[in-house]
Amino acid sequence: MDLDPRLLRYFVAVAEELNFSRAAERLHISQPPLSYAIRQLEETLEARLLDRNSRNVALTAAGAALYKEAMFLLQRNAEVKQLVRSVDAGAQGQIRIGFVGSMLYRGLAELLKRFDALYPKVEHVLLELNSAEQIQLVERGGLDIGFIHANPVPEGMACLDLVEEPFSVCLPERHRLARGDTIDLAALADEHFIFFSRLFSPSYYETLLSMCLQAGFFPSVKKEARHWLSVATLVSQELGVSIVPRCLARSRLSGLRFLEFEHSRKSVSSLIWMPAHESRIRDKHIELIREHWGHEGRP
Repeated sequence: MDLDPRLLRYFVAVAEELNFSRAAERLHISQPPLSYAIRQLEETLEARLLDRNSRNVALTAAGAALYKEAMFLLQRNAEVKQLVRSVDAGAQGQIRIGFVGSMLYRGLAELLKRFDALYPKVEHVLLELNSAEQIQLVERGGLDIGFIHANPVPEGMACLDLVEEPFSVCLPERHRLARGDTIDLAALADEHFIFFSRLFSPSYYETLLSMCLQAGFFPSVKKEARHWLSVATLVSQELGVSIVPRCLARSRLSGLRFLEFEHSRKSVSSLIWMPAHESRIRDKHIELIREHWGHEGRP
């Protein structure tokens, strides 16, 4: 049975005042409409809610029961309204965020702290995925935003480059060439390389390959991994050498040395989302992301 919230508010006022005149004054209406509303409510419920005469008004047992339920329903109604307004304003709800592991060393942790401080009622669901997986999920609506390595994205997907940095050579700390701070990439021509997976990021694979070719050799790629942290971990286990984004030096993985080398290529991290999938919460978070990395306007 649907109960008009207006009728419930009128009934609560009468139940608390036990006087139609005072209840009408409290509701800022005249007494006749209030009396009519109470009769309408009694007819709807098919129950007498009030005992009333010229001097007194008292709740019946049915009226006392309705009063308790009416208070709950009105409170719940107010909470639902507040929830809907809060979600519409982007201040409450859930946002699903994909990220590549290297973003943890490119300012993502600080950004997440800002999210929690400014939107404490928003649930931030984090999923560590490679770039290809994120692109697919964002396109299908499984993620609201994604932090990826630079990759071609489908038509209709927005992509904003956030941060770029050079690459570094990553060597086991006991490697014969790991003692200095810089290295000539050509010195690694005979080494076994560990590359970021060609399947999951063809663009990064080609970037690493092109740097080796520019240094005068074709690398012997013996192993591939889906995540940069996996690449670095394999290097730390002395299973090969690699070229990785410089930010991984901040990972503090043991058993590694990161050396600079001469090159012009950059490792780029980007934000992706689907503008066609409307979300006030997502848009509010994108505004913060732009501010965090110093971007303004649309991509």
